Amino acid sequence: MKTVKTDIIPIRQQFAKLKGPHELNLEAICVFAAIGFFLDQDTYWKDEVVLSPASMHTIDDDGFLIKSESWFRWHYSPSNETFEAYLNEFTSLFESIIEEKTLGKQVILPLSGGLDSRTQAVALRQLDKDVNSYSYSYKGGYPEAKLSKSIAKICNFRFEAFEIPKGYLWDTIADLAKINNCYSDFTHPRQMAIIEKFEAMGDVFSLGHWGDVLFDSMCEENLTADQELELVLKKIVKKGGLELATALWKLWKLPGDFESYLRGRLQNLLNDIDIKNSSAKIRAFKSMYWAPRWTSINLAVFEEKKPITLPYYDNAMCEFICTVPENFLADRQIQIEYIKKRNSKIAQITWQENKPFNLYNYHLNRVPFNVPYRFVNKIKREFNVVFGEKYIQRNWELQFLGKINDKNLKKFLFAEEFNQFIDKNVINAFYDLFKNKNEVYYSHSISILVTLSLFFKNNLGS
Repeated sequence: MKTVKTDIIPIRQQFAKLKGPHELNLEAICVFAAIGFFLDQDTYWKDEVVLSPASMHTIDDDGFLIKSESWFRWHYSPSNETFEAYLNEFTSLFESIIEEKTLGKQVILPLSGGLDSRTQAVALRQLDKDVNSYSYSYKGGYPEAKLSKSIAKICNFRFEAFEIPKGYLWDTIADLAKINNCYSDFTHPRQMAIIEKFEAMGDVFSLGHWGDVLFDSMCEENLTADQELELVLKKIVKKGGLELATALWKLWKLPGDFESYLRGRLQNLLNDIDIKNSSAKIRAFKSMYWAPRWTSINLAVFEEKKPITLPYYDNAMCEFICTVPENFLADRQIQIEYIKKRNSKIAQITWQENKPFNLYNYHLNRVPFNVPYRFVNKIKREFNVVFGEKYIQRNWELQFLGKINDKNLKKFLFAEEFNQFIDKNVINAFYDLFKNKNEVYYSHSISILVTLSLFFKNNLGS
């Protein structure tokens, strides 16, 4: 008998057995098809669960789950402190977490043009850490690495820029399936394209995942229960995901209908969160169910090569967030003011989400102030298209589009053994929708089908 304590936001999945037959959990797979991650404790199998977050789990010697008890529950308990007091508390907490996790180590910092990694860069510079930083851009896409390089230069970090190549997925897909065990689709972890570079970069990763969720408002603060459910559905159901899940539900002749099943599951999970403020409640929901079952999954790619640290995942950071008033979290105020306070030069670098504006003037990202930039950017994109260069915004565009990619894609979608698991007519229908109707809308469906093909091959194939 052993006891396992899980963090508030677990970095990795831990599994336990349940009594019962070893059968596929088809309902759970349908949910995976719709939202891109497994919900709550679901896995591919009926007799296996993932240990829930923030809980003490008793597991017997054979690996069977005996009981689970929560040691932490998300709450909303703001005090009457000033914004400056909260900013100072964040500053102390954030820097102490990073100091503790990177003490005496050479840090590997993935940089972007956003706020989360920028906040880490400021802290690492403040703490005088030895840092190797890097960034990547898409060929034909926005040159994100230029912003990252500017941040690294100010911080005096070593920096390397990478370009994500077209079709890299097919050379790495078998390894990626083993790393994430097919619990996430394969088109999001672009770090897989440079995984072999990590070995020589340093001792430990400092990753900025989940800062954008903790340090921003999620919605209006006083929604009805029905409105909260609709918001969650809107946030997590992927384009084309509901259609694919419904098709699989019907193919496998599951009882009732998929959408009612999903709504019921989500409503029960929301009802179990005892928070009246809707924004804090949705943040709690995402941190309990989205972060550990989607965001965390592909952290394993980094961890395959080096240890990882995530300051925003830290238990103390989660507990701190529960005490901060929503009006102080809205619009990323704490992170923005922290950066401006600690390093004004970094605050002057373009904020990618509000380009071409920075942390001092991003409020001007509205008509008429942003019209000149938007006009020039549109002309540039159209100019590139004229000369045959597609503007790349998403990783799947590099992996699914073009003749060579299509040939590799069909190898997985139409593998004979996989078509015994999911009927070829269903796959043909979604492949046709992707190719001939709306590639953006149905890219998720295709990506999930590729993932299921690898899962089937690795776990059920001959």
